[in-house]
Amino acid sequence: MDQNYTLYPVKLYVYDLSNGMARQLSPLMLGKQLDGIWHTAIVVHGEEFFYGGEGIANCPPGGTSLGEPNSIIDLGITEVTEEIFMEYLSSLGESTYRGNQYHLFEWNCNTFSNEVAQFLTGSKIPAHITDLPAEVLSTPFGQALRPLLDSINIAPQGGNTFNGHYGQR
Repeated sequence: MDQNYTLYPVKLYVYDLSNGMARQLSPLMLGKQLDGIWHTAIVVHGEEFFYGGEGIANCPPGGTSLGEPNSIIDLGITEVTEEIFMEYLSSLGESTYRGNQYHLFEWNCNTFSNEVAQFLTGSKIPAHITDLPAEVLSTPFGQALRPLLDSINIAPQGGNTFNGHYGQR
């Protein structure tokens, strides 16, 4: 039986929301070195997909107000077609990744990227990205800042939010 599958590359775009400030200030403020405050997005089927305070959004790769990513990590390949992927994202946008569910420390862009990466490739995104909130909150300064940081919604400008409305982006 001949099985012809098309394979699609899957990339993780990684942005430092602090523009290098975390690397400089974290030792003084947190007592430990952080290389960045990471925002991530999945790039597949020629589009960048991310989650923020407005819900799930997409744009051309590198097309948000964040500009070009600080790094691009090859997550592998997927056989998931664009149609199936968009249906999957629509389902997530209607249930677990609505904009009002966004939380900087517990339910954020990196949580989304990690879940989508596992769906597409079976692999997680790097732990140094997903572990960052716990690392910050493990410090006295992180705990002191938590009430302020809890009120922050990150929603990079430039994306088209579709929130579970497949075909209505």
